[in-house]
Amino acid sequence: MSVTLEKEKLSTQESKENDKSYIIKYGISLVVFVIVMGLSWVIHLMKITQITDFPVNFSPPVTNAIDDFVDFLVVNFAWIFDWMSDQAKVLIGKIRDFLIWVPWPFTILAIMYTGWKVASRNVGIGSAIALLLLGLFNLWVSAMVTIAIMVIAVLISIVIGIPLGIIAASSNRFDAAIKPILDGMQTMPSFVYLVPGIMFFGLGNVAAILATVLYAIPPCIRLTNLGIRQVDIAVVEAGTAFGSNRMQLLTKVQIPMAIPTIMAGINQTVMMALAMVTIAAMVGAGGLGADVFRAMGQLEQGDAVIAGLGIVVLAIVIDRISQGYINNRNQTTSIE
Repeated sequence: MSVTLEKEKLSTQESKENDKSYIIKYGISLVVFVIVMGLSWVIHLMKITQITDFPVNFSPPVTNAIDDFVDFLVVNFAWIFDWMSDQAKVLIGKIRDFLIWVPWPFTILAIMYTGWKVASRNVGIGSAIALLLLGLFNLWVSAMVTIAIMVIAVLISIVIGIPLGIIAASSNRFDAAIKPILDGMQTMPSFVYLVPGIMFFGLGNVAAILATVLYAIPPCIRLTNLGIRQVDIAVVEAGTAFGSNRMQLLTKVQIPMAIPTIMAGINQTVMMALAMVTIAAMVGAGGLGADVFRAMGQLEQGDAVIAGLGIVVLAIVIDRISQGYINNRNQTTSIE
């Protein structure tokens, strides 16, 4: 009984001491705040511009240097940008023409079958109904254009993102170097990504693809890195014990076991690409985003809402099919 009383007394004393320390900390903070506000008022009253305004402006030289660098690239490497732009336009046109050329019932049946087999029966039927609604609201061609741009952007993101994620997983130095870059890319406003596309490729679908790749690639890199790093070390050691080299470990052990996480990264890349393709309509990209901006500019609220819902429907279809594949893959892996 006495031991319990002593513990209660000690806890009471500790709580009182903690309360006092909090009061002292908050009191000091309040005093410092009042002093800073008072000094600020005095500085403004005395009009000491050396403190209220920065004495040096680095903006003009830096912006001029960026302008000169961009002009140098455009003048000396215009043939490269023109070639890339021409190839991208041809590829977009072929994919768009193919998607439009295929009769819409076949496309809907193919998507329904894919959703049924990859995810579930409900996903397949729901995807078919969603695509049928797109056609009924006269959004089929715009949706195919959006898909064409998004397919190219996602493929480029995967081709670049997965190797970078693999390198980051195998090198802590590279991982530490690329993390701040990825943080900046994921926190930067999406409209900023339109700037480099316009500078090098002008208005059109090619600038939209560049902006989409820059915006959508970070999840692919991050989750590829994470998936490989999360592979059980005992499995890697077992592969090494059986004589596997680094490439064999990577291709036959680490990547196969990291597929669910890598697919989650690809899913996020696809969703972000779809969001950016919509915003990229501001630089001349076609598709559903162009329908939204055109309707808003003409104050046609109904058409804008329908086109916006079309984007939502397309995003849901892609997300449900990819998520279904990831879930089925996880279940298969856990069973094995």
